[in-house]
Amino acid sequence: MEKRMRLRDLREDRDLTQQQIAELLGTSFQYYQKYESGIFPIPVDRLEILADFYETSTDYILGRTTIRKPYPKK
Repeated sequence: MEKRMRLRDLREDRDLTQQQIAELLGTSFQYYQKYESGIFPIPVDRLEILADFYETSTDYILGRTTIRKPYPKK
């Protein structure tokens, strides 16, 4: 599964809009749309915010694992 699908699925699972997530990230709706559609890569700092917000790992968002549970905190 591609990261753009994961981002959309995570967002929709919480019944959130792209605008709401853009505000969470401190970016514009247009930029977030491009992250979600795979046009722009997600900056690491925003990827970390999303992983914390969705309580998952960055690897899950990036499609590197199918395990949705976050890694243990240090």
